[in-house]
Amino acid sequence: MSLISHENPPRENPWLWSLALAAGLVGWVALYRELPALSAALVRLTPLDPASPAGSALAFFFYDVPKVLMLLGLIVFAMGVLRSFFAPERTRALLAGRRAGVGNVLAALLGVVTPFCSCSAVPLFIGLVSAGVPLGVTFSFLIAAPMVNEVALVLLFGLVGWQVSAVYFGFGLGLAMVAGWVIGRLGLEGWLQPWVRDLLATAPAEAEVAAMPLVARYRAGLTALGEIFGRVWIWVILGIAMGALIHGYVPEGLMVRIMGAEAWWSVPAAVALGIPMYTNAAGVIPIVEALLGKGAALGTVLAFMMSVIALSLPEMIILRQVLSLRLIAVFIGVVGAGILAVGYLFNMLF
Repeated sequence: MSLISHENPPRENPWLWSLALAAGLVGWVALYRELPALSAALVRLTPLDPASPAGSALAFFFYDVPKVLMLLGLIVFAMGVLRSFFAPERTRALLAGRRAGVGNVLAALLGVVTPFCSCSAVPLFIGLVSAGVPLGVTFSFLIAAPMVNEVALVLLFGLVGWQVSAVYFGFGLGLAMVAGWVIGRLGLEGWLQPWVRDLLATAPAEAEVAAMPLVARYRAGLTALGEIFGRVWIWVILGIAMGALIHGYVPEGLMVRIMGAEAWWSVPAAVALGIPMYTNAAGVIPIVEALLGKGAALGTVLAFMMSVIALSLPEMIILRQVLSLRLIAVFIGVVGAGILAVGYLFNMLF
């Protein structure tokens, strides 16, 4: 079913629509800024100690669920409106780039300046895919956004110095670009979920897009919101609930034993340990600091950090609504191989 409607009843004033949407955006921003305080207040209403594992898990859940759902709603609506200005074929041509990899570079750089955790980056990934952006380009963004954002770099700089953070930046950005390029070259668009392929197949032609009135574009955003948000929201909640449980009960002692081992298997073991967990760059840095303080190897710890924020299990649960299992497996395989290479390299260099 097409997300674009050409109906624009004469009584509907585009200025009134614009004012209503502007007021809604102001309310969205105000509520989003209060989410940390609201989540803390909700935890205080329970008998749990906020510092306990259960209290920490509940605070994480109360904060991340509305945050990711609000981002999902805003981005899907915005991409639905934006999609009404560009036919998917034109979007692909613009962002794929005339030279191989140009779109991947741009998408990875966009990820650097968006301080998203993995689950928060998924809404924009979904919006980009539904707008017809090339699959490999969207994966470059999805990898870079949580892994190489400015929050991670500043915190890493304060922890291990500018040399390590600069090398991390270079390898993280390179991993996002190369992994996205590889996935794009494999031509796996057929491995998207059927509803995503149907969405792209029913998109309007260039001439229809150009003639669409403003209210119809707003309606396209609302239609996209209902179509995509309705399919994904429950999986967002389930994924974050799983991540919250793991966040509250991080097995630090086990991690230290694994990452302090001077053995070839310590890096892949750290990656395997990191994938089920879920936090953002700011949340994982204290764990990184504790592990390094107890003697864990730098490359092993960084591989763990990258796997936590780029390959989290909750992220995969949400992505499952857009990608087939085969495509998720390719994504994990390509990114995981890059993370392993970074881990081994850092262990040799530092």
